[in-house]
Amino acid sequence: MFGTGAVVATLPVYALPAMAQKKSASNANLAGNFNVRAYGAGGDGKKTDTDAINRAIAAAAAAGGGTVFFPAGKYLSFSIRLQSHVSLYLDAGATLIAADPAKHGGSYDAAEPNEWDAYQDFGHSHWHNSLIWGENLEHVSILGTGLIYGAGLTHAGPGPRRVPKPGDMPSSLGDSDPHGERGSGKPYGADMIGKGNKAIALKNCKNVILRDISIFNGGHFALLATGTDNMTIDNLKVDTDRDGFDIDCCRNVHISNCSINSPNDDAICLKSSFALGYKRFTENISITNCQVSGFDLGTFLDGSFQRKQEFAPDKEGVAGRIKLGTESNGGFRNITISNCVFERCRGLAIESVDGAVIEDIAVSNLAMRDLTNPPLFIRLGSRLRAPDGAVTGAIRRINISNIVVSGADSRYASIISGVPGYPIEDVRISNVHVVHQGGGDISKVLANPPENAGSYPEPSMFGLSPAHGLFARHVKNLDLHHVDITCKQPDSRPAFVLHDVNRAYFGQVNFPQQAGSPGFSLQDVKEFSVKDCSGLADTQRKQVARESL
Repeated sequence: MFGTGAVVATLPVYALPAMAQKKSASNANLAGNFNVRAYGAGGDGKKTDTDAINRAIAAAAAAGGGTVFFPAGKYLSFSIRLQSHVSLYLDAGATLIAADPAKHGGSYDAAEPNEWDAYQDFGHSHWHNSLIWGENLEHVSILGTGLIYGAGLTHAGPGPRRVPKPGDMPSSLGDSDPHGERGSGKPYGADMIGKGNKAIALKNCKNVILRDISIFNGGHFALLATGTDNMTIDNLKVDTDRDGFDIDCCRNVHISNCSINSPNDDAICLKSSFALGYKRFTENISITNCQVSGFDLGTFLDGSFQRKQEFAPDKEGVAGRIKLGTESNGGFRNITISNCVFERCRGLAIESVDGAVIEDIAVSNLAMRDLTNPPLFIRLGSRLRAPDGAVTGAIRRINISNIVVSGADSRYASIISGVPGYPIEDVRISNVHVVHQGGGDISKVLANPPENAGSYPEPSMFGLSPAHGLFARHVKNLDLHHVDITCKQPDSRPAFVLHDVNRAYFGQVNFPQQAGSPGFSLQDVKEFSVKDCSGLADTQRKQVARESL
């Protein structure tokens, strides 16, 4: 069992017969293969194999490229430095274990200087302090059916190197002082010296393949890829304590057939930070045939899928979702998310709060079950964790279709919310069926939730939702058709609440008919139309100051 605190010894490790090992070592360089045992790796999990692994990589690179081969065994290591035209291959039964500086008498490579670390957390701003890292490389891959076990990685780290602001992420994930050891006399990042906090980190690389490996306890990020283009991530299994994949300022990325369990943070997270020192779009991304979840840590890889954990990073509940944001300087465009399963985790989040433009997003064929917050959260905000002069961004042209949801938490309805003067534009939602717990009480919610324009974006920022189906505020061109909302228990809130919405169409939308509870609550709405909706006559309104239907 992989449960919290488990050790990698629980994994089956099949050692190669002695003759086979000897033969592999003697032929280490044949056909472009470089066996780490031939370069001094013991593979016993007791002494560190860092130098041997890096010698094998250097030899492969010097030969013009090749595959660095890990036969079955346990390889304890600090920082492994990738090089161009080199593949790492973890064979069945091979486990690459992140060493612990406190136990194994070594350290990870130092976090390289980054003058732009005032705009994103320490973990997003550095790459060398990782188990496996590469910078300015091409044609690299990490392959095989073996395991990367981040036993000695830390999942903590300071926040941005600056004075904190109200919109910062809650620091309840075991982080050290999130703003740089204030008042301790230590320099920023001092607590991270010698530590590693990522399983794999790539910066400014191209033509990358990650395939078939598993990752357990990946540190702050199982994968951080920044400015990395033409990347394929396929058939990975990840069971980790913080983020799974962070794809930041990348282009032409294909994520497919992956399963990521991350109860305490996001599973697949697209970002567009300022870590490179300039704005860069995250674009041309496909996420397909993936599963994300928030089962207890370790119980995904061991197959027990437990749900005992009560701890969550904030009031939203366990995480494990697919998200665009929160770091959102450069922007996101031309992204498709399809054929994915969400289970015991948060719903889909699309967030621009640092000045980014998000546009041309297509989402289809999602199955969601036992969500800990709403199925959909689309937020345009004004946190502006960015260089001076940044202004509120934009979200436009979002198509969402063919979604089924059961067991959703009814505290927070789906939310589409801009800020005054900056509406979210052109959102189309179709063929969606949501079953939530119900039980909401209209007397316990605010009719006008706070704007919180500069706050860290999560649905709870508005308090309990005034609607049980959808709350839309500061939106232009909203189209819902063939949408069904079902409550397991009566809910006295309106199904749909619209504030400051310009042009909204609802067609063939069904929701519970409950005495004394309207289907729609409108405030400052223009060009509103309802057609073929349950229990309502077809209705059109040119302009509404305040009305319930």
